[in-house]
Amino acid sequence: MRSQELTRHSLIAASAGVSSRRRLAAAARIRRVYVELAASRQHLLSSLLKGKAPVQWQHYPENDAVDFTRGYQWFYHSHDPEDRPDAIEHGHFHLFARRSLWASRTASRAEKHFKALTGAKPSRSNTRHLISIGLNANGLPVSLFTVNSWVTGDLMLNAALTEELLLNMRLRTRHPSVDAVIESVIVLCADEVRATLMQRDQTLAQWSERSGRSVLLDQRLEVLSEVRIDLDSKL
Repeated sequence: MRSQELTRHSLIAASAGVSSRRRLAAAARIRRVYVELAASRQHLLSSLLKGKAPVQWQHYPENDAVDFTRGYQWFYHSHDPEDRPDAIEHGHFHLFARRSLWASRTASRAEKHFKALTGAKPSRSNTRHLISIGLNANGLPVSLFTVNSWVTGDLMLNAALTEELLLNMRLRTRHPSVDAVIESVIVLCADEVRATLMQRDQTLAQWSERSGRSVLLDQRLEVLSEVRIDLDSKL
């Protein structure tokens, strides 16, 4: 029952979707980024790694890339392959919304319902985790996935609000190529974003029914949802 109830609430998406014009613009933008990187013999992560091999678990950049004006934040890191033996990625971006974007929305009916179903405890964290984008070794996005709150040390928002924040994402950090790729992937893969978030909320609801404890703190549950993406087919 909880699973069905959460799914129904999550289906009330705040966004009206993505227009074909916006998708075309995103396709042109991400194509331009990779053409320019190839022409200069650069990798997407070059500005983050500065010619060094990535160190597992280390944040790139060290203190995260933060757009204080728009209220978004991201970092890249990689895990030991043994942590996720089925993963096909080299590493991944974690995307966050800062407090200015969601503080006024936490008292909404949908958000209260989501908190009740997941057993979320009060948190002073300044961020809410939105989604992760997995990359292959060539720096190309290959997956979207979500993780439990104990992994990122903050909380999450209901699927509809998370989708809205992602589709409205605008980034201006010191890493313009990465910003452009992140924004473009969210737009081009808007359907997969929604599917990933819906799958996330269903997993949380089903696990909550079985565990009887705060599911967001349950370390038996790490990856909540994952969807493969194929940018070639989008372009």
